[in-house]
Amino acid sequence: MSEPHPTTLIGSVQRAMRLLESVTRHEHGAPAKQLAREAGLALPTAYHLLRTLAHEGYLRREKGLFFLGEAAERLSSSGAQQKRRSTVADALGSWRDSIGAPVYYAVYRDGEIEVQYVADTPGNPAVEEWADFRETGHAHAIGQCLLSQLDAEARRDHLDRYPVRSITPSTVRDEHTLMRRLEAAGRMQPVIERQEYALGTVCAAVPITMGSTAAAVAISMPSHQADRLLPAAQILRSEIGGLLGRLSLSISI
Repeated sequence: MSEPHPTTLIGSVQRAMRLLESVTRHEHGAPAKQLAREAGLALPTAYHLLRTLAHEGYLRREKGLFFLGEAAERLSSSGAQQKRRSTVADALGSWRDSIGAPVYYAVYRDGEIEVQYVADTPGNPAVEEWADFRETGHAHAIGQCLLSQLDAEARRDHLDRYPVRSITPSTVRDEHTLMRRLEAAGRMQPVIERQEYALGTVCAAVPITMGSTAAAVAISMPSHQADRLLPAAQILRSEIGGLLGRLSLSISI
């Protein structure tokens, strides 16, 4: 796509953007005269645009100084969130390619298991969700990993709503057994599940606790590759540390 000709650009939008950029450089606010000078605008033009931006919520004025408003902060927050999402998606794709297996990212939010990202390929497809992931957390590695990070009250609440039930012949048989398994799960240790959710599939999930949010990154493989599962999960665990280093520990994707 060719660059727009200067005459097709809307000058007032350009000038407003320059003013917003100037405001962002002043954490403690700045007066109209200073912002006009920095943006290279005549004071009457700058003041008109500043008033318009304040009216629309992109700026706020206090004691003659202009600050970023709620609308601009929402845009900034949305942009940061999109960047975090892109970073996670890129990381999952990289792990998928290096490990040679589908990779999943999930969180526990508002009492529910949410699988938010899946990176797979036609040659290594993700596990088919033939039984609702939210309702069968006891039977798959992602769910077990997330439940192991909850406190006793939240875990109890979840299992009251979604009781343990057999999904395959290998599914954990009762709640008591499940509870013992969850309590034994080590911090940052992979949770392994073999054909408990889907016959012919083995899975591993690595816990990530980010503030009050329980999260997990998981992989799945055909059961005939079960010997690859734990080594791959250990690689995944080491890689996750690098991802968290590039993100805020309080991310909520």
